[in-house]
Amino acid sequence: METPTVRWRRLLPRTPGRWAAAVAVLAVLVGGGTWTAVADDGPPAVQREDRTLRPGGVEIDTSYFTSGGSGKRPAVLIGHGFGGSKNDVRAQAEKLAADGYAVLTWSARGFGKSGGEISLNDPDHEVKDVSGLIDWLAERPEVELDEKGDPRVGLTGASYGGAVSLLAAGHDQRVDAIAPVITYWNLADALFPDGVFKKLWAGIFITTGGGCERFEKQLCEMYERVAVSGKPDAAATKLLTERSPSAVADRIKVPSLLLQGQSDSLFPLGHADAMQKAISANGAPVSVDWISGGHDGGDNETARVAGRVGSWFDRYLKEETGTDTGPAFRVTRTGGIDSTDGAALKRGASSDAYPGLRSGGREIPLRAAGAAPGDTGGIGGTDRPDDTDRPEESGGTGASAVADKKAAPANATFRNPAGSVPPAISAVPGIGGGLSQLSSLGVGLSLDFPGQFGRFESAPLDTSVHVTGTPTVRVNVKATEGRDAVLFGKVYDVSPDGRQQVLPSQLVAPYRITPDQQGKPIELALPAVDHEFDAGHRMRLVFSATDLGYASPAEPATYTVTADGPLTVPTAPAVKTAAATLPWWTWGLPAAALVIAAALLITARRRTATPAPDPELTDVPLQITGLSKKYAKSVDRYAVRELSFRVEKGQVLGLLGPNGAGKTTTLRMLMGLIGPDEGEIRVFGQAIRPGAPVLSRVGAFVEGAGFLPHLSGRANLDLYWQATGRPAEDAYIDEALEIAGLGDALARAVRTYSQGMRQRLAIAQAMLGMPDLLILDEPTNGLDPPQIREMRDVMIRYAAGGRTVIVSSHLLSEVEQSCTHLVVMDRGRLVQAGPVAEITGSGDMILVTTAEEVSEPLAEKVAALPGIGSAVRTDDGRGLLVRLDGATTSRLVADLVRLDVPVTGVGPHRRLEDAFLTLISGGAA
Repeated sequence: METPTVRWRRLLPRTPGRWAAAVAVLAVLVGGGTWTAVADDGPPAVQREDRTLRPGGVEIDTSYFTSGGSGKRPAVLIGHGFGGSKNDVRAQAEKLAADGYAVLTWSARGFGKSGGEISLNDPDHEVKDVSGLIDWLAERPEVELDEKGDPRVGLTGASYGGAVSLLAAGHDQRVDAIAPVITYWNLADALFPDGVFKKLWAGIFITTGGGCERFEKQLCEMYERVAVSGKPDAAATKLLTERSPSAVADRIKVPSLLLQGQSDSLFPLGHADAMQKAISANGAPVSVDWISGGHDGGDNETARVAGRVGSWFDRYLKEETGTDTGPAFRVTRTGGIDSTDGAALKRGASSDAYPGLRSGGREIPLRAAGAAPGDTGGIGGTDRPDDTDRPEESGGTGASAVADKKAAPANATFRNPAGSVPPAISAVPGIGGGLSQLSSLGVGLSLDFPGQFGRFESAPLDTSVHVTGTPTVRVNVKATEGRDAVLFGKVYDVSPDGRQQVLPSQLVAPYRITPDQQGKPIELALPAVDHEFDAGHRMRLVFSATDLGYASPAEPATYTVTADGPLTVPTAPAVKTAAATLPWWTWGLPAAALVIAAALLITARRRTATPAPDPELTDVPLQITGLSKKYAKSVDRYAVRELSFRVEKGQVLGLLGPNGAGKTTTLRMLMGLIGPDEGEIRVFGQAIRPGAPVLSRVGAFVEGAGFLPHLSGRANLDLYWQATGRPAEDAYIDEALEIAGLGDALARAVRTYSQGMRQRLAIAQAMLGMPDLLILDEPTNGLDPPQIREMRDVMIRYAAGGRTVIVSSHLLSEVEQSCTHLVVMDRGRLVQAGPVAEITGSGDMILVTTAEEVSEPLAEKVAALPGIGSAVRTDDGRGLLVRLDGATTSRLVADLVRLDVPVTGVGPHRRLEDAFLTLISGGAA
């Protein structure tokens, strides 16, 4: 059932252990994963156990997570997305384990280190594996049982992992709750919607899986057959349907939280709608949540989704009846941009009942609108105007016209080109999602070629219309020569002047209309979206003969489409948007005044207790001595403990450490925002207290600085300096701006700034008055590589005049290039301090390369050798980073040979990343 080797690692879910923290930081550096950690004031440590199980006769690589305590607990299985592995869901597993669950993750067949072929969640393979994993959980002494062999268990996962959650609930009655995310109900409907081959996504499936040879033979043959013909056959549809959750629709009877992506041309919102209808019909509680992102990209709201999944399991696995599981329906709506950080603004809308996709239908009369020569239908959100684009000539009586007022039938004739090229463009995986979030701002990507599409338009809307669901329209379609008509329907949001159009969520709906369906009215459903059409805008219904993501017939044909009625759009009136939060300055400035007043009061009360200046430290920018700070309400748990270091003039000092190391707490004490429990901080010889006068010589940047968006950059800085009450000539605005390098952008409104420009403006604000000590906390967050390089130059230029910079950052490569000195912290303590060259090139860090992968137990044996400070496996496992602590290199080699380590090379290793990894793995406890 399992291999004999079991590896244990201890992970702190809120303050990572040294090894875990190092891995987390390096994962961020290479973009290989996510890590979530906060202060060390939470539940006990989480243990991870790696095992290879054989639940269905194939080796399955698993990880099992539990936290301390001897009580029984429910279990959760977390599946990963297609092309991924169990490592992708590790952070979620740790969080759930810390919250009191026994969590099992696994790499599905054909992925990660698991064996077998990819069978696309075949009930006899991947789904059977899940049942075997549930069997294993039933034998664990800490897992709560409903009865013998039946653990209390829930399943969650995204995409591929979400589908197996649904399938497991249908095939194994022991499953008690599920929370599938951005997944499919019927895979045949996803890849062959209405009989049209979704070739782009199907190809991505195959390549992401590692190539056709990695799949079960009949799946590979099916894909190649459909890809060559360009049209799915009955056998292909049957094969994928049998492996879909819809095949066991009547057997899924457990509480289900369905989270589906709006930016998703692979598994659109209609899949969640079908899930909701089927599962609720079985009598089970169901909630539906339309998140902002999806397979096409965008914001997948990871933190919010994880929180809601956790609450769902608390209610239905832990049976905490008081837990709020959220509304029956929720949708994330995007509108506008936060001028302070450039992020798309989001608000939730909800209702107490799921509205479905056709609630509150409103009829919008349509008239034909022919495309002018050269009109491409829009790219980058623009559309070349022609006579029909003028509002006064668009026809109709307005979108609010009486519904029964009849208009003449609207016709459009267009061609499918030979070879179906060039194709129209709608969704582009990885791009569409980011753009769809900004659709309310008129940003989008669409391309329809002249002669290949027909369009129909409404009159200008006299009121705004918020569409939530699937618009529908009745049409009559004819194709030449008795061929199938393959069309792609979409509804654009067109600006009043006709020059700007947006395709909500970048989605189209494909249709295959056979000869026996042609020549008679049929109802077509358009893509389900959540989008607001503003008053004065028009709705533009477009049918295109081609689309980049789909296969169209290679033979040329002519299509005629007649609109046989209005466009009916669902408005879901029961769905109410949450009230918008007030702009920060409406409450931020009064709050700031209260903070300043409180600080002045505290200063007045403590002034008599402030230590006298130390004349020997008058020229020392910073000296920290014996600094300690306990966590709130804790007697013996420290955020910072016995920290001491010194910073000299002209230094750029990097403050490094994993999450929970105490960096931010140290900076907050340094800025006088909180006081230490023990020790002291002196800046130029003056002891730091809240409101200490010497703080006027300190400038600080904390991530997320706010500005008045309608004012220019220069005006924001002037206003900020006036609020300090200091003379204007002391601001040195020009000097700060020269260092920040904003140039002509200073005259523009801040709302037009890029993220990098806002960061530089915030740095310039911190530099006003040219403080002798500048503190920057994660100044490169959200910046691209060129912007990071510019920020590095800003820090170096600032320190060049004899001033001092302290920067806290996770970007080790940037720290190595911009900093002269380092302070490395771990678990609140100082690990090492000194020049960068000394830490990275001390010569006591050795890289040992090996011919085979080094096991964890062997690494521990090397670390225990006399004169060895630490030994950590390299990322690929085929080597060790060894810190010498008295031993010589020759002695190390001899010991390695004695331990049968297959050494292929030994040499110094001097990168900061490796030094950091070694330090926090073997530094002071």
